[in-house]
Amino acid sequence: MRRALVALALLATLLVAAAAAFVLFPLRDPHPAIYSAPGVSVLRGARVWADPDSTPQDGVTLVLEGGRIAAMGPSVPVPTGAAEIPCSHCVVTAGFWNAHVHFTQPRFEGAAFTGAPRLESALAEMLGSRGFTTVVDTGSDLRTTISLRRRIESGELRGPRIYTAGAALYPPDGVPYYLKDALPFFILALLPQPATPEEAVRAVARNAGDGADLLKLFTGSYVARGRVLPMPLPVARAAVEEAHRRGQLVFSHASDRAGAAVALAAGVDVLAHALDSPEGVDAGFLSDLVAHKVALVPTLKMFATTVTTAPAYLEPITAQVRAFHQAGGVLLFGTDVGYMDDSSTEGELAALAGAGLGPREVLRMLTTAPATRFGAAAETGTVAPGKRADLVLLSADPSQDVGAFARVAATVRAGRVIYTAHE
Repeated sequence: MRRALVALALLATLLVAAAAAFVLFPLRDPHPAIYSAPGVSVLRGARVWADPDSTPQDGVTLVLEGGRIAAMGPSVPVPTGAAEIPCSHCVVTAGFWNAHVHFTQPRFEGAAFTGAPRLESALAEMLGSRGFTTVVDTGSDLRTTISLRRRIESGELRGPRIYTAGAALYPPDGVPYYLKDALPFFILALLPQPATPEEAVRAVARNAGDGADLLKLFTGSYVARGRVLPMPLPVARAAVEEAHRRGQLVFSHASDRAGAAVALAAGVDVLAHALDSPEGVDAGFLSDLVAHKVALVPTLKMFATTVTTAPAYLEPITAQVRAFHQAGGVLLFGTDVGYMDDSSTEGELAALAGAGLGPREVLRMLTTAPATRFGAAAETGTVAPGKRADLVLLSADPSQDVGAFARVAATVRAGRVIYTAHE
């Protein structure tokens, strides 16, 4: 009997230890130092579009050293033994940002333990092949995103820099119906739905303590088809204030005018989508968003892919994005890939062109606008000596055609080639 009790106690201890390791091991080292490629490499004879406000320059050589742009120009000296990055007739821009992704697909499950080739292939297909050197995860399991980030920044995996929101906050009894339909009950029970400002502050603190870099709020949540539940303003305001106190940006999934009004009053920084229920979203309200420096991630392709292609649904959303841009609003490029299976960017680029965005505006959305919003403009977002060597090599000229932003020949992140079309 005694032996049986000892055996049971030992088994229980082992099970607890295993469960703790499964939960806690992936969360270690949540903010590792950014990986920089060692050695020297060179791109020769490139057409470089350094930033949205400049003119593309031909015949440029770039020398990359220690993960940064050491020199660039038409006739800079190249150190002996520098590794060549093929750039035949390529157009080089700063590395792209995707300001709305998710790592919730099965291919990223168990990211702390999954073999590197499988994860690297998934990262390349979803992000590297689209030119993304920095991505903003707006809601995924931190055990996944922190594990991916740790393995990328250690140099084990080739991939982008990852900012992550961890778990989003929802209104009380306000988990979206499409998540309720997709997630098991034990996961749904863990989703934070603060009912008071105090609960909101604790949820933000817990998320940040586990390694989240930003906060995502559902200030307007589709609890049923056609029905949006707004987050109580005191709850949203308390969450935003706590996130800002911690130096975090706050993204809002707002859905409609009421949800966006809560976001605006609470002080959020970015609307994670255009409003797909745009009734009442007039020029005055858009001007209020612009005046309060709220940025917008349109995600136009996502609406057409996951809801409907009916013009009666899509055209008001496109008109909203066009009006926001014309009012001087800051737009950030984002696709919601991960929620969508389709990783391609062609549809989003075409939809943005349809909303009146030209090549310079789209390059700004992909580079300088998100870098500035995240306080990273001193490091990345433009092609210049001293900047981090986050670069995209394109096989066509995007200054002539917005669609060329999708024709990625190679992606370089901190001096390391993380994707090439010829692999």
